Amino acid sequence: MKIGVNVLNFGPGTDPGVLRDWARTVEGLGFDLLMVSDHIAITPDVAERYPAPFYEPFTTLSWLAGLTTRIRLGTTVLIAPYRHPLLTARMAANLDQLSGGRLVLGVGVGWARQEFAALGIPFERRGRLTDDHLAAIRAAWADTDAYGGGRIPLWVGGNSDAGLRRAVRLGDAWHPLRRTMPWLREAAGRLTATAAELGLPAPALAPRTALRLSAEPVDGPDRLAGEGTIDQVIADLDQLRRLGAESVILDPYGGDPRETEHPQAAWQALAAVAARLDLSSSIRTEQS
Repeated sequence: MKIGVNVLNFGPGTDPGVLRDWARTVEGLGFDLLMVSDHIAITPDVAERYPAPFYEPFTTLSWLAGLTTRIRLGTTVLIAPYRHPLLTARMAANLDQLSGGRLVLGVGVGWARQEFAALGIPFERRGRLTDDHLAAIRAAWADTDAYGGGRIPLWVGGNSDAGLRRAVRLGDAWHPLRRTMPWLREAAGRLTATAAELGLPAPALAPRTALRLSAEPVDGPDRLAGEGTIDQVIADLDQLRRLGAESVILDPYGGDPRETEHPQAAWQALAAVAARLDLSSSIRTEQS
């Protein structure tokens, strides 16, 4: 099972130097994926959660590709309706080629109503637009002479039944975000059942979990996967592996934009996970 990290490409503490340090830290610790988020118009509803500066994902990942050598690069998630699908297909294919085949494209329908309005895109049609865009992206990538993007894994985000069905129909993996372990166990069964219902192969499970370490155990039905002591986090990762997850993305962002001014806390949590999983030995094995 591959372990990745959601890197904070927004907020008052984020600048090119911090992004560079994030990339070098995450790759140096031995993680498999580095992923960033997507917003274009930082409208009030977006700014409340993810304030400016917000570094655009394709631009940022292209730059980080030149600063890294091994780690895969991706989006969690690119908001599909925000860009023309042929532009997305072209940028993704080019980034994949320029990075040596390291791109993972995670996509979603979006949630920020004011941002949709600022971009002139109908919020109520975002699901249908996402379906149409994903089909167009896949069709473009099939033209390998023009796009050459056929090898790019396409992860479909969304915790709803519609998101799950979209992943089965159009994705290589389903990418639910920040849920409890009981929810994820039930969802893994729904993924298999939905694929069987539609007569299609089940896509991989690739959830994004929290990463919030505490000195004392966290109990209760609302505990997110990845929340609690280091033992609880490692146990959650083991359970996800047993559920068949091919990748898990750890998200150290707790929701307060001021966290971006002190990334060292997130790096320490990631270092604790990497040490327990002995990720550095995986790098040595890959290089030998």
